[in-house]
Amino acid sequence: MAPPIVLTIDIACPPGDVYAYATDPTRFAEWQHDVTSVQVAAGPPPGAGSRFTTTRRIGSAQRTMTQEITQASPPGAWAARGVDGPIRPNVTVTIEPAGDGTASRATFTFDFAGHGIGELLVPLVRRMAAKGAPASLQNLKQRLEDGDHGPAAR
Repeated sequence: MAPPIVLTIDIACPPGDVYAYATDPTRFAEWQHDVTSVQVAAGPPPGAGSRFTTTRRIGSAQRTMTQEITQASPPGAWAARGVDGPIRPNVTVTIEPAGDGTASRATFTFDFAGHGIGELLVPLVRRMAAKGAPASLQNLKQRLEDGDHGPAAR
């Protein structure tokens, strides 16, 4: 089994702002290059136990997967795990203050579990994630540092 993909990025924005934007599923399509849409179950803002369904562009196909938020501890930690489909992503995000607290260091950890035919596809999905995630994190950094992260439309 391959180790998780771990990427860290420094962002010139306070941890609370980074957490609020980076962990809001309704905002994923704004900064993740492969996300085409996200649907969040109705109710209060997403927290531990909430589920969301993400549609991603994988190659020339669109794939939909549901994840459950397993940890929501602002402004420092967030996690979600896949609950359906042949490939189930597991993501953790940790955000630490940097400098005098006006900046952040965000660490994203990605892992994938295969079910059925998905077991054969996990190595390909891992390679795609390892290649695409750095660009998405740079986009996240740019949007936050440019102030392009106003309130989400819920």
